[in-house]
Amino acid sequence: MTMIIIVALFVAVLLLVFWRSVRIVPHSMEDVVERFGKFHRTLSSGFNIVIPGVDHVRERIDRRVQVVSFPPQSAITEDNLAVEVDSAVYIRVVDAYRATYEVANFIQAVEQLTLATLRNVIGGMNLEGTLTSRDAINRELKAVLDEATSDWGIEISRIELKGIEPPSSVQEAMEMQMRADREKRAQLLSAEGEKQSAVLRAEGERSAAVLRARGAAEAQALTSKADAEAQTTRARGEADAIHMVFKALHTSRVDPDVLAYHYLQKLPEIARGDANKVWVVPAEMGQALKGVSAAFDRLRDDVVRAP
Repeated sequence: MTMIIIVALFVAVLLLVFWRSVRIVPHSMEDVVERFGKFHRTLSSGFNIVIPGVDHVRERIDRRVQVVSFPPQSAITEDNLAVEVDSAVYIRVVDAYRATYEVANFIQAVEQLTLATLRNVIGGMNLEGTLTSRDAINRELKAVLDEATSDWGIEISRIELKGIEPPSSVQEAMEMQMRADREKRAQLLSAEGEKQSAVLRAEGERSAAVLRARGAAEAQALTSKADAEAQTTRARGEADAIHMVFKALHTSRVDPDVLAYHYLQKLPEIARGDANKVWVVPAEMGQALKGVSAAFDRLRDDVVRAP
C-alpha cells in the first residue's frame, strides 16, 4: 500500500514538473526567459520546454504592430501661436531582448519621445506651414523617432497627425478669408459666365443678321427674277397678240372704213376715265374722220342709185 502511494506521488510530481516545463507561446508572441535572473533566451511561438525553478519567463512581447495614441497636446509655432496636435504612432517590436532590457516601458518611452519631437518640429514652423505640411512633419518625426528607437528594438511603422487645431480667433479669421475667397471665385465665375453669354449672344445676333440679309438678298433676287420673267412673258404675250392682230387683219383684208369706225367707237372709252380731264385728239383722228365721211358718202350714193 505504501509502495503504491509513493509511486503515485512520484508520478504526480513528474506530471507537475512536465506541466511546469511546457510553455506554449501564441502566434506573433515571444517570451523572454531568464535563468537564475539572467537573460537566457527568447521563446518563439509554439511548443517550448523550460526548466521549472531554473528558468523564469520575464515578459511576453507582442510582435504585432501596436498603436500608441495619446490625447491632443499643445504646441507653440514659430509665430507664437498655440495649436492642438492629435497624433498616433504605429510601432512594432523587432528585438524582444532590447525592448525588455534597454528601456523600462517602451510604450511610454515612445509616447514621451513623440510629444517632445512633435513640439520641436512644430516650433520651427509657422502656422501656415504647420497646417499645410503634414507630410513633411510626419517624415521629420519618423526620422527622429527611428534614430532614437532603433536602440530599443522598436521600429516606427507609421506616424499620423490626426488633427491640428489652431486657436479659435485664428479659425474665425481663416473662415472669413475662405468665405471671401469663395465669394471672389463665385463673382469671377459669374462674370466669366456673363462674358461668355454676351459673346454667344453677339455671335448669335450677328449670325441672325447675316442670315436675314442673305435671305432678303435672295428674296429680292427671286422677286427681281420673277418680275423680269413676268415682264418678259407679258411683253411676249403682247407681241404675240399684236402679231396675231396684224396677221388677222392681213388675212381678212379689213377695209380701212371698218377700222375708222371701230376707232370712233373706242374714243368714248378713252375719255371715260376720271383722270382724263383734258385729252388730246391724235393726229390719226383726221384720217379716221375722213375715212368715216367717205364711207357715209359711198353709202348715200349706193342708196340713191338703188332702183
